[in-house]
Amino acid sequence: MTVSDLAGAEWRKSSRSGAGNDCVELVVGRSGAAVRDSKNAEFGHLAFADIEWAAFVGAVKDDSLGAG
Repeated sequence: MTVSDLAGAEWRKSSRSGAGNDCVELVVGRSGAAVRDSKNAEFGHLAFADIEWAAFVGAVKDDSLGAG
């Protein structure tokens, strides 16, 4: 995902977010995805290429990230 992909993008909050502003925001584009901290959006974002994003989402769904 490039910076130009984010121009005019509509960031959305995680469906797991609470009522406050402490959450992760996401934008998915044609070439990948980006995430940022909603309370510190000015600090930038993390960008992932399509294959990286697909691998991450797959690991979350499979519960194979090994939290802890």
